[in-house]
Amino acid sequence: MIAAMATLTSLGLLLGLLLSCAARIFRVPGNAQREEIMTLLPGVNCGQCGYPGCGGAADALIAGHASPALCPPGGAALARALANKLGRTLESAADGPPLLAEIDESLCIGCAHCVKRCPTDAIIGASRQIHTVFQEACMGCGLCVEVCPTECLQLRPQTATLATWHWPKPALQGA
Repeated sequence: MIAAMATLTSLGLLLGLLLSCAARIFRVPGNAQREEIMTLLPGVNCGQCGYPGCGGAADALIAGHASPALCPPGGAALARALANKLGRTLESAADGPPLLAEIDESLCIGCAHCVKRCPTDAIIGASRQIHTVFQEACMGCGLCVEVCPTECLQLRPQTATLATWHWPKPALQGA
């Protein structure tokens, strides 16, 4: 009995050592940029971006086939981080303060056209109900404003909170 246990243990250790050596010898080098993007993406592999999981989305981002705002679960913060990492600009990026969608609830009829167009799922509400915008997820792309039949959606400057306020840049003297 002891001889059988010793044989199986030594065989397991030997095969484990061989597997670890083979993994080092036959290792395939990975793409460092892809790995960095994969750490930024949420990793939920939901497919909402139109690609088969976060790995497919990372490959599309590197190849330049996808916008940095492709991931709805990641929201605006992820879109900005991906744009900075890839050295690109967001389509909604404009000079001045960031503009975010805001709904005038007295005009909203609950048609849900805006919910379907929002790439970051920032609009909360269901059909025939009043909608609202989740400001932390909105990236100000304006796609929802284009489809609103009652014009209750508008892009307005972001209201400053403790999390979003930044010290203003000093004005250049002599310019």
